[in-house]
Amino acid sequence: MKSLIQTMPHDHGDISFVLETMPNRDICIQTSERFKQLSDPTRLQIFWLLCHSEECVLNIAAAIDMSPPAVSHHLRCLRQAGLISGKRVGKEVRYSLADTEEAQLLHQIVDKLLKSICPKGAPCHEHTD
Repeated sequence: MKSLIQTMPHDHGDISFVLETMPNRDICIQTSERFKQLSDPTRLQIFWLLCHSEECVLNIAAAIDMSPPAVSHHLRCLRQAGLISGKRVGKEVRYSLADTEEAQLLHQIVDKLLKSICPKGAPCHEHTD
């Protein structure tokens, strides 16, 4: 059986190391699922908020002007993706960034992207209608 490098249609140099270390499809699917969750603007906003504070559903709903049931739906998606976690405090659940390397890395990426998109001095924190 030919190696993958031998079956490449064009020879653009030695890429054997790249091909040997390329993530498999399952890993790419799992990774894209994380990005898919953050591709929703509401979930991205909630994720950002929870990267910077621990909040309950009612506070999150008030912060983003959305109904608590809708917020709960988005929280469930983020939680299932392993990006946030919740802990019970009395009668409420408080959500925050998951304590994982993956969640921390995505937090850094999101913060840097938001800063690069928002021009210096622009009111990027204000609500737009």
